[in-house]
Amino acid sequence: MNIGLVKSAPTLRKRKKRTAGERLFDGFNITFILFLVAVTIYPLLYTVFASFSDARALLTHEGALLYPLGPVTLQGYFMTFTNPNILQGFVNTVGIVVSGTALGILMTMLGAYVLTRKKFKPRGILMKAILLTMFFSGGIIPTFFVVRGVGLYNSYWSMVIPSALNTYNLIILRTFFMSIPDSLEESAVLDGANDIQVLFKIFLPLSLPALAVITLYYAVDYWNSWYPALLYIRERKLYPLQMFLRELLILNENVESASGKQMVSEVYTRELVKYCTVVVSTVPILIVYPFLQKYFVKGVMIGAIKG
Repeated sequence: MNIGLVKSAPTLRKRKKRTAGERLFDGFNITFILFLVAVTIYPLLYTVFASFSDARALLTHEGALLYPLGPVTLQGYFMTFTNPNILQGFVNTVGIVVSGTALGILMTMLGAYVLTRKKFKPRGILMKAILLTMFFSGGIIPTFFVVRGVGLYNSYWSMVIPSALNTYNLIILRTFFMSIPDSLEESAVLDGANDIQVLFKIFLPLSLPALAVITLYYAVDYWNSWYPALLYIRERKLYPLQMFLRELLILNENVESASGKQMVSEVYTRELVKYCTVVVSTVPILIVYPFLQKYFVKGVMIGAIKG
């Protein structure tokens, strides 16, 4: 018996010979993925290389950029961090991201919990009404009147409260809550737990993957947000970083078209500061990804598979 097992072991370890079609398919997949990686990473590398380049060499350069041009310089970053508008915008954006993400998580988990309660009879109708908002909205002008009517116009909270609840994030967390066994909730209720205790002591500790996903979604949305500020904010001291970046890019184009050769040095400087500001506004949110990566795939898959 043992001899037979020994003789059959090499046979079991033999790998199935791959056909030419399988090798061709794998080769195509690898090539396609490498192409996607290249077209995704290169714009970021281009911006980083440009931010360390000599201003005059950068403005006269044409074609691909695979390394910093001229002597490596930190002049652009020095000008960026000494710009009071950039610093103020950065502080405002961090405040918006922290408060907006915290409020979004709170609203999302409360809404998701209510929509999974079987004793809450209107949950089906309410869920259909919430799904409707994914396809239809009130429009820019009615929303503007609502924001102004409730006293949020030209205030910090006009960039936070109107987007405090995202329907897609609500669906992800609701789906995750539905995957939690009912027996855990029933045992907690038998021990005297109320809904608040069930939510915070049973559901939330088991929902870290989904919470990590929606936290990342909310943080990225608030970090990149500038349109609400364009609509609702009139005081520059309340501008987020992305508004100053937009202003810098538009102003740079106007200077180039209007100044010509008379203000060429200013054009060089603005071109360099533009790339440095893009890097400063992009890198902080990229740092968040590695800390949430281990939860990201699991949270997304659960929200996508279970219905």
